[in-house]
Amino acid sequence: MIRFEHVTKRYADGTTAVDDLSFEVAEGELVTLVGPSGCGKTTTMKMVNRLIEPSSGRIFLDGKDISTVDPVQLRRRIGYVIQQVGLFPHKTVLENTATVPHLLGVKRAQARERAAELLDLVGLDPGTYGSRYPEQLSGGQRQRVGVARALAADPPVLLMDEPFGAVDPVVRERLQNEFLALQRKVRKTVLFVTHDIEEAVRLGDRIAVYGEGRIEQFDPPATVLGAPATPYVAEFVGADRGLKRLSVTPIEEGDLEQPPVVHLDDPLPRDLDGRWAVVLDAEDNLHGWISAERAGGARGVVRDHARRMEAWLPVGASLKQAFATMLQHDAGWIAVIDEESAGRFLGVLTPARLHEALRRSIDADAREIAREAVDLETVS
Repeated sequence: MIRFEHVTKRYADGTTAVDDLSFEVAEGELVTLVGPSGCGKTTTMKMVNRLIEPSSGRIFLDGKDISTVDPVQLRRRIGYVIQQVGLFPHKTVLENTATVPHLLGVKRAQARERAAELLDLVGLDPGTYGSRYPEQLSGGQRQRVGVARALAADPPVLLMDEPFGAVDPVVRERLQNEFLALQRKVRKTVLFVTHDIEEAVRLGDRIAVYGEGRIEQFDPPATVLGAPATPYVAEFVGADRGLKRLSVTPIEEGDLEQPPVVHLDDPLPRDLDGRWAVVLDAEDNLHGWISAERAGGARGVVRDHARRMEAWLPVGASLKQAFATMLQHDAGWIAVIDEESAGRFLGVLTPARLHEALRRSIDADAREIAREAVDLETVS
């Protein structure tokens, strides 16, 4: 969808902001551009909608050289979200969101209908917020309006320049979650500029790590964290990159242990192989757990003495979520289920298996092999 071919931006004073840049962004892909201030990431993004013109090289959008396209028409086909949002203070939220469709000649009623749909999509009830003015909104709400406005003309490409940088950490995390959920629905091609490696890792399908005007590494988040291409990238992502990688490493069935299991209508077991067992229903879906102490000192069936399972996650959730769930519930393990099969129990993830899964993932990327093919050496 977006292709850079040997693009350079050099200013009159001799400063080179971007130097011989070549990369591609696939349709529907979210690419994060990350690096320190002044490294050229925002310049890169602004060249896509011709707010900045390259000194040399070519940029293609959907196969067409953008230098041959009228800049105004080009910008109306590209959604643009910035940190300070840039809403019109004299217009209501609904009018702000309908701005681009109006400019494209869409009838007023149709534009407002589209705006209302998008406000609802970003979690703002148009009946409640549509008639308000920007000054009546919180920072997070204004940012959502900015995203809705950028999507109003249904653009194929979305450019986002540190859009969540001006809100507090709690709101920022919520906006990131909401944007990821939104992206799964709309599947836009997105260039997302940030200086925060954790945000880049969390959001990006691939990450472009910038040095001074150049991309030092352009890979999926797990690869950037597990196998930095250069010493610069290793330093930039930080010594704690292993911890960061937890957020992009999914739980797989091969990571799980198989504990003792019992079913709801089984008689209470008198001699559990271990201190506890997982309790399943008749369809092998997760129900809860029961301790050996509770089972051995009572009568009846398992159903009467099973405890609710609080610490569980679906397969495919991140190792970071697994670790956080263990800490939240002070649990020595978490149950893992298949949500697509109505909660079928798959196994449990322990801290030791979590650590092995992380090591196996890093080694697999470094050697370019499947995770299950990695043979870990352990110290007993």
